[in-house]
Amino acid sequence: MAHHIEIGANREDSVVVGDEHAITFLGEAGPRVLSTPRMIGFMERTCRDLVFPMLDPGHDTVGTHVNVWHRKAAPMGATVVFHAELTGVNKRRVEFRVRAVMGETIVGEGTHERAIIEVSHFDAQVKKNS
Repeated sequence: MAHHIEIGANREDSVVVGDEHAITFLGEAGPRVLSTPRMIGFMERTCRDLVFPMLDPGHDTVGTHVNVWHRKAAPMGATVVFHAELTGVNKRRVEFRVRAVMGETIVGEGTHERAIIEVSHFDAQVKKNS
């Protein structure tokens, strides 16, 4: 592998919290805020989209570890900006610092790790194990 991983690279993506991103378990009339799984999913996607252009053709990444705190609620209609910073690479593991912010408020923060995979090999392994 001759990937060109750029330590310190950054990416930002923003999302307006909508019905499909919000919790419902407190009732339709209850508080509707960004769910933790959706927040983590947006963090992962931002990390993947940051590193993907640095990879050799035929490669991608899959999430392997998430260590994130959900600190504040983001209500429906709020714009949340997801930040990813590539902080390290160890063989096939790529490490990121992640944050979700709403204005000056930190909604969530932590770290995320992704594994670099060769898509065709990964596909063959998944099929072999299913």
